Amino acid sequence: MTDRPTPLVAPPLHLAVIIGSIRPGRFGPTVARWFAGQARQREDVTVDLVDLVDYPLPLEKATPGDPPDRATADLRGHLAERLGRADAFVVVTPEYNNTLPAALKNAIDWIFDEWAAKPVGFVSYGGMSGGLWAVSHLRHVFTELHAVPLREQLIFHQVWNRFDGDAPRDAEDSEVAAKTLLDRLVWWGEALRAARTARPYQR
Repeated sequence: MTDRPTPLVAPPLHLAVIIGSIRPGRFGPTVARWFAGQARQREDVTVDLVDLVDYPLPLEKATPGDPPDRATADLRGHLAERLGRADAFVVVTPEYNNTLPAALKNAIDWIFDEWAAKPVGFVSYGGMSGGLWAVSHLRHVFTELHAVPLREQLIFHQVWNRFDGDAPRDAEDSEVAAKTLLDRLVWWGEALRAARTARPYQR
């Protein structure tokens, strides 16, 4: 009897969960910590929780090619390093005036190759719309950056009534939705990681 080869086990997917709001009194860290906790229960994912409040990047200079000052370059470099290690991203975002937060868009624009050929999932929250307009705009932004936005997303309408402390009141339904998003993210993350390894992506 011929021994069957042992199936290769892919290393865990490195997931960056990005807190997209920096406003005082923001609800984003509560949502992001809960989602990161769901992801950390999996053996096929490792999680880096990235809070944009730690990266106060200024608006880019108007003059093309004008280098940033040392402090800005260091901030940008550290953020790019963390995001560059990621195989996949989840952006946790509210909705401001029917679009994404300005600080989130600015941070995205400071980073270039690190987004390319990697999947992006979305966890949105807010009032009646639950951040849907923000995610709609983010899909266009990430497509332009050669990332791969996922169809599935996790939405918290009327978020202030949905959470009891650090967890959703409808824990079972929210956990199922988080699992669905993470399952899709892992599938695409592993597929795109293998593709980048076999043939580096050229922008």
